[in-house]
Amino acid sequence: MDLNIHSETARLREVVLGWPYSNGPVPKLEETFDSKSYESVLHGVYPKEEDIVREMSAFEAVLKKYDVKVYRPEHVSNCNQIFSRDVGFVIDDKIIVSNIIPDRQDEIDAYENIYRQIHYKQIYNLPEAVHVEGGDVILYKDYVFLGQYAFEDYPEVKTARTNRLALDYLRMLFPHKNIIPLNLRKSDTDPYEGILHLDCTFMPVGRDKAIIYRGGFLNPRDADHLVGLFGKENVFELTAEEMYYMNSNIFSISEDVVVTEEHFSRLNHHLREAWGLTVETVPYREISKMGGLLRCSTLPLRRD
Repeated sequence: MDLNIHSETARLREVVLGWPYSNGPVPKLEETFDSKSYESVLHGVYPKEEDIVREMSAFEAVLKKYDVKVYRPEHVSNCNQIFSRDVGFVIDDKIIVSNIIPDRQDEIDAYENIYRQIHYKQIYNLPEAVHVEGGDVILYKDYVFLGQYAFEDYPEVKTARTNRLALDYLRMLFPHKNIIPLNLRKSDTDPYEGILHLDCTFMPVGRDKAIIYRGGFLNPRDADHLVGLFGKENVFELTAEEMYYMNSNIFSISEDVVVTEEHFSRLNHHLREAWGLTVETVPYREISKMGGLLRCSTLPLRRD
């Protein structure tokens, strides 16, 4: 397998899509890992398996419509395997295996069938102290944007998934990249106040466009820097309500084709009418109740 990922929007050829079956029982409130799941359990609206299967099947159909080769992890009973972006990510020709929270180790083991197809010199297992998940890593040109939470209470915050050491590690591994750390606002219980991953508040689209929710960044200057980089005319700014429904967590099949959730009416209209993109919409609102959306469900392996 030839790994090749340099951006979020180049033509997609091969991708891992998460697995929707046998997710296990509804977690207890104290067992949830993110604020959206916490809210879903609290209000009794945690998604049912049949809805998860229906939504993920619709996403898979769109990927195959565009001749994308879709891999799936091995099945693990009673294990939530939907969000493959958490498990690993590819930069250039290297795949980095995430140090995800210990309760989810079975998810990583389920990718052995995929890792066997990759040369061992291209697989990087992180040192124990380095924490980073794929949702916090966004590529644009020669930039790697890294969502992080670099504060002393990091070990106590469930939604803090990428630490300061990840920045040093990625700079060592990719010295030619311009790696930009962006500290994210966190909350374990309120999805209006906390950002789980960087892709829940920022996402490049097309050739030179971006979706941004300013309130997701602890330092307002980080949002200003992103807007300045892309240009204000090339940025679609989300409201707090749109961030809550994860409008930035869309997925590009190419610079011209993007997959979004069917309820993202303002964003979808803008993508089509203002930016001239082909927008493929799928139902994904039930899956969003577990803290992730379309990008979270994918681990791209090869783009042009």
